Amino acid sequence: MNRRRVMEVAAAALGAVFAPRFAGAADPVRQAQTLRWGVDYSATTDPVLARQFDLLVLEPHHARAIAPLRAPGATLLGYISLGEVERGRPYVDALATAGALSAANPNWPDARLVDLRRREWTDLVLDRLIPDILRLGYDGIFIDTMDNAEALEREDPVGNAGMVAAGVTLLRAIRARFPAIRIMLNRGYAVVPGAAGAFDILLGEAVASRWSFVDKRYELTSASDWAWQLDRLQAAKRADPSLTLASLDYWDPQDRRQVAALYERARAAGVSPYVATLALDRLLPERRP
Repeated sequence: MNRRRVMEVAAAALGAVFAPRFAGAADPVRQAQTLRWGVDYSATTDPVLARQFDLLVLEPHHARAIAPLRAPGATLLGYISLGEVERGRPYVDALATAGALSAANPNWPDARLVDLRRREWTDLVLDRLIPDILRLGYDGIFIDTMDNAEALEREDPVGNAGMVAAGVTLLRAIRARFPAIRIMLNRGYAVVPGAAGAFDILLGEAVASRWSFVDKRYELTSASDWAWQLDRLQAAKRADPSLTLASLDYWDPQDRRQVAALYERARAAGVSPYVATLALDRLLPERRP
């Protein structure tokens, strides 16, 4: 869900520690109905719109104050990519020299894939990257690109053996180092069973709808795609009943009837929904048709 690689993700489509996680969340369906969350990776997040949400995922590296974006009691999470890094990051050369980076992401050449098994990466995440986000005033982190662990191990079972297990270890290390922060994980379903309890919110992206780069339009996912993600979300919830489930779908905001249907479908499944445009560059409060 990186603001610079969200097109790849959509195309593939395939405080205390939340005590309570969110007020009024007594059961999964009620929880989904009351958690208003959104994401905006732009540098010009509208403060008026921002304060309509209980939880916001933001790009933390914009030079701005975030206090005006926070509603009373709201949670702000800063984006962090754990499965790959962009070439422009100041620590890329050091990671490459240490052998912690592999090839460029074939779908996004500006990003290098990370070897999660390397201690250099773990140390950087724990000692620098997350503390830098928290010092800006964020309540926690939104973890992206953890799917890469499974993809790398599938592509090269020998050379990348243990990548998923390393992802689990990293998530548990983050929780151990920062026990009080809020952690939201985007997909990364292969690491979820081993990391139960290490994160507070699990996000399914493009669960019900996505952007088709072939037809250049938004489209609904298939029944099997929907079931595949929902099964994994619900399995995670069974393993950790305190977990919050969320979904991020993409649709034209002018089609208010279909957007409303996407919200209704997710809530009926016990998931807290947000429906965005593909660019993820503005907040879109839910509206009735």
